[in-house]
Amino acid sequence: MAKRSYKPRAKKKKPKAPSPNNLMAQMQKMQEDMAAAQKELENETVTVTAGGGAISIVITGHQRVQSIVVEPELLDPEEVEMLQDMLVAAVNSAIEQSQAMAAERMEGVTGGAGMGGGLDSLLGGLGLG
Repeated sequence: MAKRSYKPRAKKKKPKAPSPNNLMAQMQKMQEDMAAAQKELENETVTVTAGGGAISIVITGHQRVQSIVVEPELLDPEEVEMLQDMLVAAVNSAIEQSQAMAAERMEGVTGGAGMGGGLDSLLGGLGLG
């Protein structure tokens, strides 16, 4: 029988857990970045139109309506219900687009995976993610 040479297997190295100080620094940086992004959203706007441009709404990243412009030809007393329906649709669309803009900005801060993804990457080294 031939002799085999004994080669010890290399031990797998455990991934180093992030230090608590490093985690705290990362969390603080993320909080600062989120606060800055929130501040920027206050001044960013989205303009939405409805009714083929007959209604125009400007809304901020904080979902605050800044202006509503209605074309004069829509101000027919006989068409009040249509105007009301168009306004509701336009405001809802403006809010949705403003929320999408805000979510996009926050993704940039939290690593593209939403708040949970950013925290998971930070806490993953502690076995908490």
